[in-house]
Amino acid sequence: MSAAGTPARGLRLTWVQPEDLLPHELAASRDEGRDVTALADRWAAAGGDVTAPVSGASPVPAPPELRALAVDLLDAADALPGPDGADEPDDLDAVRKTWPGAWDLPTTVERDRLHGAWLGRAAGCLLGKPVEKIPRHGIREILSATGRWPLRDWFTARGLPADVAARWPWNRRSAPTSLAENIAGMPEDDDLNFALLALRVLETHGPGFTSADVAQAWLDWLPAGRVFTAERVAYRNLLLGLTPPDTARRHNPFREWIGAQIRTDVYGWTNPGRPDRAAEAAWRDAAVSHVRAGAYGAIWVAALAAAAPVAGDVDAVLDAGESVLPPGSRFTAAIREARALGAGDDWESIVDTLYARHGHLHWVHVRNNAALVAAALAYGRGDLEQSICAVVAGGWDTDSNGATVGAVTGALTGAARLPGRWVAPLRNRLASSIAGFDGIGFDELADRTLTLVHGNLA
Repeated sequence: MSAAGTPARGLRLTWVQPEDLLPHELAASRDEGRDVTALADRWAAAGGDVTAPVSGASPVPAPPELRALAVDLLDAADALPGPDGADEPDDLDAVRKTWPGAWDLPTTVERDRLHGAWLGRAAGCLLGKPVEKIPRHGIREILSATGRWPLRDWFTARGLPADVAARWPWNRRSAPTSLAENIAGMPEDDDLNFALLALRVLETHGPGFTSADVAQAWLDWLPAGRVFTAERVAYRNLLLGLTPPDTARRHNPFREWIGAQIRTDVYGWTNPGRPDRAAEAAWRDAAVSHVRAGAYGAIWVAALAAAAPVAGDVDAVLDAGESVLPPGSRFTAAIREARALGAGDDWESIVDTLYARHGHLHWVHVRNNAALVAAALAYGRGDLEQSICAVVAGGWDTDSNGATVGAVTGALTGAARLPGRWVAPLRNRLASSIAGFDGIGFDELADRTLTLVHGNLA
């Protein structure tokens, strides 16, 4: 800080500044059905901007008095009554009441399919990395300008006209390592970091780990600069002395965004054929940073991941995912509608409908992204290339959605049968800022995952 108490020039931390959180909180509360009109009016009357910053930070820091008001209004929003929990419960016991009493999936898993899950997650994530934050129409313009529409291969800057590149700049961090001309292994990404962290939590604490164990793992092994949205808020709350589940609830407008949904594949892979066990583990992880739909996304993906390495087709995987969801929730309705839409043959028309339904949500919200994932899985019918290309071309959170879809289809296919052009550039190498994992091979990750499976069965 300078002597005058203003932030140091050049430092503008995203996703935690009160004046940036408040507009997002107003949007989140309205989506939950809570009346925040009075809070919004007070903020606007004081000169605050009610438009939420898309990338997590407004261009100019708020003056001290406006920032203080934002804190007061965030406190007031936290104190408002929560939404009715009948259809959208916020505790695992209530969610679990609707689960089946038994599961008819195989529980014996082959290493090759776990290997395929890791490779597919990486390939799908890598495909989406350079266009993260670029809207759907921008993605199409880039691909059309380089002769690659419809999407069927890695993105490239070769032949991209300067005006298109200026209009739709690549993701700044990802472009040097995720274009066809520069891929040399899987670069670091939070979608893989969290999978590695889940692996470490299970290896350290076993299947009975707690939310507190997950929180401690973040503090011990996960750099704060590698977390975003709800995870960054929860990380801050941990440093303020809060513990889960309170870490998910204080000044956290991102509580129903996609963050927990990207963290839970490993809980499924290590519980093959048991979506219930996978979902229970995923809920404990999600509770650090998310509530309701944010947690539903986590248990849905964990259940998909439990089925994918042992199921015979993508419909069985999608059935398993839906089986753990609260039947009356908006999240569940979005998944079911999207899956039905995905059975069609016109992908662009399918995505048009999804945007008409969910286009008002932030590009990192969970409902829109989960719906796109469900539609892409149904549309791709288990084929990795068709599925990851469809979901990435659909926009929103391109790398996270690509990772989830790639993980499911990679597990269905198995490593040995995955197309070489999607696997070879990974070079059996994953970069990570999590100590002990940088440069690890996907073959080793498959081995360690299988060891955990055997431990769960012991």
